[in-house]
Amino acid sequence: MTRVIERKPCEELTATGNSTLNPFTEPVAYVNPGEEIKITTWDAYGGIIGPDRTFQQAIEQGLAGALNPVTGPIYIEGSEPGDTLAVKIIDIDLPAWGGSSIIPGFGALEGWLNQMEPRTKISYIKDGKITYKTDHGKVIEFDADPFIGTIGVSPAYEAIQTLAPGPHGGNMDCPDIRPGNTIYLPVSQKGALFGLGDVHAVQGDGEICGTAVEISAAVTVEFKVINKTIAWPRVESEDMIMTVCSARPLEDAARLAYRELINWMVSDYGWDRDDAYMFLSLAMKSRIAQIVDPLYTVVAKIPKKLL
Repeated sequence: MTRVIERKPCEELTATGNSTLNPFTEPVAYVNPGEEIKITTWDAYGGIIGPDRTFQQAIEQGLAGALNPVTGPIYIEGSEPGDTLAVKIIDIDLPAWGGSSIIPGFGALEGWLNQMEPRTKISYIKDGKITYKTDHGKVIEFDADPFIGTIGVSPAYEAIQTLAPGPHGGNMDCPDIRPGNTIYLPVSQKGALFGLGDVHAVQGDGEICGTAVEISAAVTVEFKVINKTIAWPRVESEDMIMTVCSARPLEDAARLAYRELINWMVSDYGWDRDDAYMFLSLAMKSRIAQIVDPLYTVVAKIPKKLL
């Protein structure tokens, strides 16, 4: 039977406890490895927007208290610093709608297209399809492809905003963190102190305006603790292995992801370092997950069949 871990009521969200990944907040639940868990989440706005209220209106009404909230921390029994937490993503339940916004001062082209004007659009979701209406009246229907935008564990010594990605995970906005795949996170605190939120119904590479189709959701996951140390988040699908690294400038995020993929090939697949380096130059794929957060995120990937 799947156990449900509920999100906090919207009015009880706090910027400290729900908009950071940290070692200081008391766990909301204790979970055993192998236990199937359904986690309900708020959208990245903290549940304050809707078809009748834009993000700008919510700010003017004083409602923007906990942006990008996560449900957690969740204590994973048996996990210790130096372990790896494997999180198998089983399913994401979609709601009826999601929101996207332009937020002045935020986004990849802020300042390149002059100061942005605030705006919010609602996209409706039905039968796995998203409906987007353009300003000139065209209705575009395309496939939903849901994934978890923010997922991570507590850092070793500090509280880090959920808006920021890093070695602990966080706001990577990586579309590969999706149902059917497993994400591996380096554990720095006893119990891992896991949290997730900021689910997206769909997102383009780069998330260039700063938001995707932001949704509240219910995410079903299963945990496993591995006695192994990794430096950065990793993702595994049925046919690919992927490394997810974040830094500024963007080329440093790419270099970190490439290096981590080489390290994975060496440690688990028997490659020599320089041979893996050369082969990735021939066969690797990579994507810019996002270029809007405090650190930028790059994903490097290689098909398992080639390893």
